[in-house]
Amino acid sequence: MNTQRPPIYLFSDGAASGNPGPGGYGVVLRCAGLERELSGGFRLTTNNRMELLGVTVGLESIKWDGAEVHVWSDSSYVVKAVNEGWLETWKRTGFKKKKNVDLWLRFDAARSRLRVTFHWLKGHAGHPENERCDQLAVAAYHGDNLREDVGYLTEIQESTIL
Repeated sequence: MNTQRPPIYLFSDGAASGNPGPGGYGVVLRCAGLERELSGGFRLTTNNRMELLGVTVGLESIKWDGAEVHVWSDSSYVVKAVNEGWLETWKRTGFKKKKNVDLWLRFDAARSRLRVTFHWLKGHAGHPENERCDQLAVAAYHGDNLREDVGYLTEIQESTIL
C-alpha cells in the first residue's frame, strides 16, 4: 500500500493599491486534481505584506504535516528570503530593523512543518495561476469586508514612537 501523499502546488500573489493602501492576497492550491482558492483584503497595508501573507495563509491551510509543497510566487521578497537564506540571517539577528516581523514569524511556523520548495515566476507575464491569484488579490481589496492589518498598523505606530 502506497501511503505517500501527492505534492501540493501553491500559487500566490499579493497586491496593494498605493503602497501603503488597500491590499489583498490571492492563493490557488492544487493537489491530485483538486483545486482551492483563498483570498483576503485589508484596509491599509503594503504589497510586500500581502505577498508574504498570501504564501503564509496558503501554507497554513495545508493540513498534512510533512507535505511536499511547491510554492510559486512572483515576489522576489518572499522567494529570495528563503532561497538565499535571508530569513535565517534575520532570525539569527533577532530581525533587527526588519519590517513585517509578525508575518515572517507566522510564515516560518507554517513552513517549518512542511517540505517546501520555492519557485519564482515573473508576474503579469501570462502565467495562468499567477494571473488568477492577482485577480483574487485585487478583488479582495475591492471587497466590502476589508479587515485591519493590525501588524502593519502596529509597525507604523512603533516606527513613529522610536
